[in-house]
Amino acid sequence: MKLKTLYSFFGTDLDIIEEELKRITASNYPLITEASLELIEAGGKRIRPVFVLLSAMFGAYNIDVVKHVAVALETIHMASLVHDDVIDDADIRRGKPTIKAKWNNRIAMYTGDYLLASSLVAMTNIENPEAHKILSKTMVEVCLGEIEQIKDKYNYEQSLRTYLKRIKRKTALLIAVSCQLGAVSAGASEDLHRKLYWFGYFVGMSFQITDDILDFTATEKELGKPVGSDLLQGNITLPVLFAMKDADIRAEIEKVSAETTADELKPIVEKIIRTDAIEKSYALSELYLEKAFAILKYLPRGRAKSTLSSIAKYIGKRKF
Repeated sequence: MKLKTLYSFFGTDLDIIEEELKRITASNYPLITEASLELIEAGGKRIRPVFVLLSAMFGAYNIDVVKHVAVALETIHMASLVHDDVIDDADIRRGKPTIKAKWNNRIAMYTGDYLLASSLVAMTNIENPEAHKILSKTMVEVCLGEIEQIKDKYNYEQSLRTYLKRIKRKTALLIAVSCQLGAVSAGASEDLHRKLYWFGYFVGMSFQITDDILDFTATEKELGKPVGSDLLQGNITLPVLFAMKDADIRAEIEKVSAETTADELKPIVEKIIRTDAIEKSYALSELYLEKAFAILKYLPRGRAKSTLSSIAKYIGKRKF
């Protein structure tokens, strides 16, 4: 089963969000509009907008209101991808040239900044001050995460705690806030939107850990980028941290630098896969999912709850 089939009942509501994304990111500068449109049309799972919509179902669901939250969160996510590609000097994403590869770093940074600004424009349609407070704090944390990612490139001395903090800012936080703000915008109770925040946080942590595993175990075609790209770009992920428990493999991994080629990385990737690092990484991902399911028990029964459960199960089992 494909992920999109789990929330296909949203149908036209997701189409409305796509159109709103195009509208809010349109610019007087054709190049920025073209770059933004490429990102939107590249697709993606739209996990964040879906979590916004599902969480809004726990309150007074109104697509004309909640669409603005969905667009705000998705444009922040898109901006972070553009900035990440500059930081990582990445030429390929989802099998297509990145903004920085097609144009240059300057255009990519301007596009990312424009998308961040567009998210704030989208949120002006939400009158709840609490929603703005939550979003602004989130944007600060996401930006701090990008700074930390730069600081920790090729840093083989970082701890598990450092990694978990980084993926919280990189992925989990936006998913958590998508769940929270969906509920807030629909007028759900504070208790409910806090529970949804933690559900999203735990799912987001599992989602990113699985992404980091797939960077080693999926194929280049499935990934839309070379296998082991994270390590090649200096991003030390969970499988690498676990693999470095072996002193011999650690010595090999520590040779990886900005000058390392994809061909030189292949034997190192193979050695990492042969360790128990992948198994241990999946085990930690599963622990986060179990915490997410524990939160779900306290949410009201209905289609939103069952769909959130199905999506969490999908994330735990996905292969790419």
